[in-house]
Amino acid sequence: MSSVLRPALTGDAYEYRTARTYRPVSSHLAIAPPVSVVIPAMNEAENLPYVFKTLPDWIHEVVMVDGNSTDGTVEVARALWPDVKVVEQRGKGKGDALITGFEACSGDIIVMVDADGSADGQEIVSYVSALVSGADFAKGSRFANGGGTDDMTFVRKLGNWALCTIVNRKFGARYTDLCYGYNAFWRHCLDKIDLDCTGFEVETLMNIRVVKAGLKVQEIPSHEYLRIHGTSNLRAVRDGFRVLNVILRERSNRRALRRRTERSVLLDSVRGEVS
Repeated sequence: MSSVLRPALTGDAYEYRTARTYRPVSSHLAIAPPVSVVIPAMNEAENLPYVFKTLPDWIHEVVMVDGNSTDGTVEVARALWPDVKVVEQRGKGKGDALITGFEACSGDIIVMVDADGSADGQEIVSYVSALVSGADFAKGSRFANGGGTDDMTFVRKLGNWALCTIVNRKFGARYTDLCYGYNAFWRHCLDKIDLDCTGFEVETLMNIRVVKAGLKVQEIPSHEYLRIHGTSNLRAVRDGFRVLNVILRERSNRRALRRRTERSVLLDSVRGEVS
């Protein structure tokens, strides 16, 4: 990966370089890779003005995946961001929506943002900075130093902690948060994690598979705000069990892969002795 981090430039040099090659992200950072923001949305017309208002103007594209909305979500998105790329979701579930959105992205960096107004788009600069500085996957955390949440009950916090602890112990991760949907990554990561789930457990699956793939992960402190309008489709108990099933399945797959590798090494050793 070529270096894309550049110090701040001044005067004519700044204007020339950023206009021709780099996108100015802040007074200290300019980047070359285009950034795509994926927003899965279903009946979020009232929340989109808050979501789009916080998105930085230097991003390359916004890809909104519409889950068959009936409240004018698509029309509102186009009014707020005329160049928005709207993709119609054919399946169901957040995982299916994200996978659909990822396929439609043209940027080298992909950022996942929820459409309920709980995420601050201004934090995107922190995610992108981590990626251009060497990380493969920038994982948002509400429980890292500097993060926070206004939208988790005690039961959900306890469940998130328990599931996070299991993943850390079983897969050698060092996460402080597991079930959070604000993440960013280089596009090439998709080739290594092969997403194949449809529901809210998609974030957990991504977090596990980036570790299994040996990708460099950096946690980004993030603050989760309350949903502004409407109600969430998340169901703590139901989706908690779905997350647990993903963890158990991935653990089982890891053991099966290790056994196949051990058998392969043993067979190669036997063949070597016979020859």
